Amino acid sequence: MTSPPTTAEPLLRTLAPALRQLERSLRGWLEAPHRYPRSTLLNATLEGLATDLRRQAEALDVDRPLLVIMLMGGTGVGKSTLLNALAGGRIALASFTRPTTRDPVVYYHESVKPDRLDPALQQCRLVPHDRPALEQKIIVDTPDLDSNDLSNRVKLQRLLPVADVVLYVGSQEKYHDKLGWELFLQQRKRRAFAFVLNKWDRCLHAGADGVRPDEDLLRDLRAEGFHDPLLFRTCAQFWVDQAGQGSGVRDQGSEQDGTGSSLTPEPGPLTPPEGEQFLDLVNWLEAGLTRLEIEAIKARGVRQLLHQLQEALSTACPPDLTEVAARTIAAWQRPLDEEAESTAEVLLNTLEPYQREIEHHFALEGQRRFRGLMAGYLHLFTRVKYAGSTLRDRIPLLPRPRESGPSPSTWNLATITRACSEVAANRHLDARSKALANRLLVEADEQGFPLDLLTGPVENVAKMDWRQRHAQTLTEVLHQVEQQWSRPTGVRRFLHGLVIFLADWLPPVALLAALAQLLWRYFDPLGKGYQVQTFDILLPVIVLVIVLVMLQILIALLLPFRWPAIRGEFRRQLERRLQAEFQSAYTPIPAEVAEVLRGERRQVEQLLHETKEVATWLERREQAASIAGLYGH
Repeated sequence: MTSPPTTAEPLLRTLAPALRQLERSLRGWLEAPHRYPRSTLLNATLEGLATDLRRQAEALDVDRPLLVIMLMGGTGVGKSTLLNALAGGRIALASFTRPTTRDPVVYYHESVKPDRLDPALQQCRLVPHDRPALEQKIIVDTPDLDSNDLSNRVKLQRLLPVADVVLYVGSQEKYHDKLGWELFLQQRKRRAFAFVLNKWDRCLHAGADGVRPDEDLLRDLRAEGFHDPLLFRTCAQFWVDQAGQGSGVRDQGSEQDGTGSSLTPEPGPLTPPEGEQFLDLVNWLEAGLTRLEIEAIKARGVRQLLHQLQEALSTACPPDLTEVAARTIAAWQRPLDEEAESTAEVLLNTLEPYQREIEHHFALEGQRRFRGLMAGYLHLFTRVKYAGSTLRDRIPLLPRPRESGPSPSTWNLATITRACSEVAANRHLDARSKALANRLLVEADEQGFPLDLLTGPVENVAKMDWRQRHAQTLTEVLHQVEQQWSRPTGVRRFLHGLVIFLADWLPPVALLAALAQLLWRYFDPLGKGYQVQTFDILLPVIVLVIVLVMLQILIALLLPFRWPAIRGEFRRQLERRLQAEFQSAYTPIPAEVAEVLRGERRQVEQLLHETKEVATWLERREQAASIAGLYGH
């Protein structure tokens, strides 16, 4: 937000665009989605402040702003009578026996168009006048703040935000009642206050405690920070009576004295009681509140509004959880590693029934590295060894064919891993996912991370399709272990290469050598002749089989494909992959939440900066005026 020009005039009209911009920024922030929760009360406070900003901007966007002076007080203190006395005639219905101010009365100058009034005031009973001294002032009579009718209290709460100055009216019975005093303490944060102790003729003598009501009220106000409060001691009924006598018409709504006498009082004394200050109140309203004071009150009210907005925004500002998030992530490593270890064990246990299929698969994959006679021998040996192994017979989730065929030479890796994941999830993993989420939340709470920010994201991760992810992890780890087992590195790669070379070339060489030996004997060049026996014919085959068996034993020693040998490496690889899976799913959550809160915090700080900028600019330009008594500290 750019600073308003320092030399612009008039002051309050220049302030209006700044308040509008601030209200738009606040509205935009309130309507945007937020991760950091706000209480219902805080939301209501911020919504009310945004409305007040708009109202103030509309009220200030004029050359001559209107000052709203609102009468506030309890039942029977004489607010309506006071307004009648100020107006010099009966404009508000007054009664002692029953509160009758149900419809608020707005006393305003006839030059002010009604549509210029605040919408809340336009709903009241409007009474225009032609007194030039009150041209910029609007006096409002409000319902009793302690009325038993809840609708009256609602009307009062709707009107109070419009007030610039509140005339707190009390009497000898009600100048410090609990409900009115609490409302005063709440409203004093943003309103100017002057005080009227009405029915002064009943307050001339000290009470049972030896203190007069005005002295007691002044003492209480000074305790609340009003060093020099404006207190007017009035007898409004006296002036209403005088106005009635002067016009020949008595105020038919004047207050009784509580004795049940006629509503038309007898002519009162020609002089008010000693110390009565009604004329001082009139003079203050007409001449004391000049344009200078009006602008000062308006500016002071806006600054108090901005101060309250700063307090509310500071309360709504999210905390910086960067360090807490780092501690939480570090605390999560141990439970995540333990969960990966436990999950790996569960998945391995579900693979145990399929170890023959795994061995079969690894054996088939290993055979692809051999050529010639050795490849054929290993293929035949494997078919014989795993003749009774079928995946469909071992996995109950898959449909079975009507006619059983021979054992497949390859397997469906995705199917078996998915079946294992389903079994593991049904047995343990679903429950472990929920337990892991709760354990992580407990760890986060111990580190000071607000749980209401983490519970949703952590539970969402726990509800992911971990069955599918575990099946995919099993598939990838089996492929990885298979590649590492079939394509070793280092010394094992040399030994494997040597064994494969011997297995590929030694059987045909041995077979050829046996055949050559047989032919040599049959075609003896020395002519001795040799009678070929049946054993001699079988000798090449026997030699070949012996060589193949010996090579197979060597392969089994150097290239083992048994499940117990594979299981250890598979477990280590599976634990590492599961650790990576859990960490990639869970560990970013605290940092992501902290980053979102940092973004929201920057938005609030920007709003605070704009608010402080306007408040500082306004404070520097407040004109000196005699309004200190209207505000406490």
